[in-house]
Amino acid sequence: MFKRMFDDLLSTMRINPDEYSMITSPNRVQSLGYAVAGWIYMLRHQKNTRIQAVASIAIMLLALWLGIGLIEWAILILTITVVWMAEFINAAVEATVNLATMEYHPMAKVAKDVASAAVLLGVVASVLIGLLILGPPLLDKLNLIPPTT
Repeated sequence: MFKRMFDDLLSTMRINPDEYSMITSPNRVQSLGYAVAGWIYMLRHQKNTRIQAVASIAIMLLALWLGIGLIEWAILILTITVVWMAEFINAAVEATVNLATMEYHPMAKVAKDVASAAVLLGVVASVLIGLLILGPPLLDKLNLIPPTT
């Protein structure tokens, strides 16, 4: 029983991707090139990604202007990264589903909708985190917080 469980756990590790893929990256530099190509694809063909790029830059400029601390920067960078990653994974799921079938299928719709919901979840969380981190210093900088006595 334990041997079978152990074999099941290790079965994925034993699969050689070179046996199932037409193209595998022979080196890390080429892998980096593929990643950059994917990012460029997203910026070129996914309008939400272009909006996300503008929003990310605007948030970083606002954070610079507000002079937030290192921990706040780390949280903002992580939050922005999670939203970008969700958007990229959403596009990959959509491309895979589109490649798999040209016909409408309810489960294809589920895959696309759930991947899109992951992006929405990340965006909602990032807005809340942004408000928590940037809101107080912004209100203070704009003198909208009354002084405490």
